[in-house]
Amino acid sequence: MAADVAGYSRLMHDDEETTHTRLSVLLADAVAPAIADHGGRIVKNTGDGFLAEFPSAVEAVRSALQLQARTNELTIGDAEDRRIAFRIGINVGDVIVEPNDIFGDSVNIAARLEGIAEPGLTCISLSAYEQVHGKVSAYFVDLGEQDLKNIPRPVRVYAVLPKKDDPVTHAWRTKLDARTSPHLSIVVLPFDNLGGDPAQDYFVDGVTENLTTDLSSISGSFVIGRHTAFTFKGKAIDLKQIGRELNVNYVLEGSVQRSNDRVRVNVQLVDARTGTHLWADRFDKPVVALFDMQDEIVSRLANQLQARLTAEEARRSERSLHPSSMELYFQGRALLNMGWLDQYLVPARNNFERALIIDPKNVEAMVGTAIVDAIMGANWMNEHRVALLARAEATLMDALYRAPNHGFAHMVLGAVLAATKRAAQGIAECERALALDRNMAEAHAQIGLAKHLLGLSGETEGHISEALRLSPRDIFAHRWCLLAGLAKLALNNDEEALGWFNRSIEISRNQPFVHFSLAAALALRGSLDDARAAARAGLTIVPSFTIRRFRDGAQSDNPVYLAARERVYEGMRLAGVPEG
Repeated sequence: MAADVAGYSRLMHDDEETTHTRLSVLLADAVAPAIADHGGRIVKNTGDGFLAEFPSAVEAVRSALQLQARTNELTIGDAEDRRIAFRIGINVGDVIVEPNDIFGDSVNIAARLEGIAEPGLTCISLSAYEQVHGKVSAYFVDLGEQDLKNIPRPVRVYAVLPKKDDPVTHAWRTKLDARTSPHLSIVVLPFDNLGGDPAQDYFVDGVTENLTTDLSSISGSFVIGRHTAFTFKGKAIDLKQIGRELNVNYVLEGSVQRSNDRVRVNVQLVDARTGTHLWADRFDKPVVALFDMQDEIVSRLANQLQARLTAEEARRSERSLHPSSMELYFQGRALLNMGWLDQYLVPARNNFERALIIDPKNVEAMVGTAIVDAIMGANWMNEHRVALLARAEATLMDALYRAPNHGFAHMVLGAVLAATKRAAQGIAECERALALDRNMAEAHAQIGLAKHLLGLSGETEGHISEALRLSPRDIFAHRWCLLAGLAKLALNNDEEALGWFNRSIEISRNQPFVHFSLAAALALRGSLDDARAAARAGLTIVPSFTIRRFRDGAQSDNPVYLAARERVYEGMRLAGVPEG
């Protein structure tokens, strides 16, 4: 246990004699009894504080509660600006013992916990919390992982409050809850106008404002409003201080530079707690239609940031021994982003299910389970296709009942409807998703697929191109290229189909169906050796794939679509894909 008096230097400066006398009384009447009553010993005094050790974490926390309660009783009548209040930090771990001191990382962590504690309260580490939870009558407020000075790894911290249902305790809980940053929380600082031309401020500010709006549509995000963000315009600022003031985990900053015929935008994402630069990118484009270009830059930024922020949140949550529901959700989303193989899909769904056990109302986790079911059902990866898609649809309907304006859920529902012979309804859901989030590139791709299912394959490429324009480096761009290739194959344009399939494989080799599609296209043009090699590559990823499964999983009754599939079946046979 490490403790000291909050604001001691100020108190001594204002009234040295009175402060010294009051502290002496508190040390005798509050500190000493609280430590002795729970088997502890004061290792050393530190002027305005002390370092103590205890036989157990339980006794240390009980001592802290007694000490804080007694101190409050003895100072209740003092003026607020003269009241003495202790900050206490408690940690569990091995120490190096000397006659009049103890040393080690465990002691250092306790001291740093005391430093971040609110005056009059106690902060404990995760290791202490695990020892005392359920054994001490107290409220524990999870303050999340904290970066402590000179401590190499973040420490999960809990504030300890007396278990009383009174206004004071309630006020403390409200205040402490507000200190916990929402998971995917970010502020977009006003971009710098590097050219210095005041006439360009409207364009630079427009990038900042539109990006703030678009990031707000990311599932699970918390974005500081533009009016607050713009109070920092033109100021020299400490990003870590901004993170503390606004209670956010991330800061996005950037600059815009315009020459005669080009605009360059630089952006960087910063961890607000550590100041670490996490990601940076540059956009350099010719000036054609200025505001169309602004929209394109913002859309691409928003899509790239969504993937990056999801990965960062997953990375943070992996260090937690007791992840929250949202932390498990981000871990699941990060796994989905790695690829659509069983090795990613199964643990992803497991994380979503664990998230729902902790919080059954977690809409993001609901949508996550539906995504996994939809992927496995719509991509001929499982014999239980019908059941998987039905379960996905039911889950999405439940999620949308709870959150009617959840754009991503509308898009996934559109995909499920299209995969179950309701392509027109699927298009309507995807259009609703785009009305809620104009940057949702996946919705454009799903509309392109639905057009293909309706026998309108000639329109598919345009929708895929729009998806790629909005998010050219999207984690799912490989699948969009596959969809464009399938549409070209349906139009008997085998050469362009091969181009799209090869482009998909260049982006990612882990999507099994693109290999079977490539095999069919190669076989139809007579390149049988290459076709068989492509088929073998697909079967290596999904050995259970058969032409029968593909045929039984036809996603439309449209005669044009079905006739086009007959060519694909024949190409797969020639390439050596099992009939099944």
